[in-house]
Amino acid sequence: MSHPNRLEQGRAALLLIDVQERLFSAMAEGTRARRLARLIALVQGARALELPVIWTEQYPKGLGPTVSSLQTELEGISPWSKTSFSCLGDRAIAQAIQDTGRDQWLVAGMETHICVLQTVRDLREDQHEAHLIVDGCMSRNPVDYEVGIKRADALGASLSSVETCLFELLGQAGGEAFKTISRAIR
Repeated sequence: MSHPNRLEQGRAALLLIDVQERLFSAMAEGTRARRLARLIALVQGARALELPVIWTEQYPKGLGPTVSSLQTELEGISPWSKTSFSCLGDRAIAQAIQDTGRDQWLVAGMETHICVLQTVRDLREDQHEAHLIVDGCMSRNPVDYEVGIKRADALGASLSSVETCLFELLGQAGGEAFKTISRAIR
């Protein structure tokens, strides 16, 4: 029997929200390099575990493309362009989420208190589990980041970290996915 909020490979997927060049450069000083490294590890881990990955770009004409080092890790997957703050506010993205057949979503990206939070809210309203990857989220202002995390928690998101969720999905040591994830988190 599966436990509520226990991540399972066959149920989980990654939703990476709006980690774009122009927006990224405005994120709070001191967090960018570490958070980007965590996001790269998260994507590498999700791909090693063969999880579906959906990544979005908020108004890319104005905010630019996804950060190039992250784009490299997402090779072979196309981004979803949006103008709604919530990913589920875009019908095509909402349908892509539905089409995965997954009901557990690892959610990370920018900005925590706007697009990430509104996506978590809508995932919860649609009866999905939202696992907010707190070390994979950013906001320009630390106060807004904290508010976004607290609001997501109050909405029923499970707060997690990159290492916590990836090792929970692995369940045990050994194999290629374990090796990839171990390298990625170093």
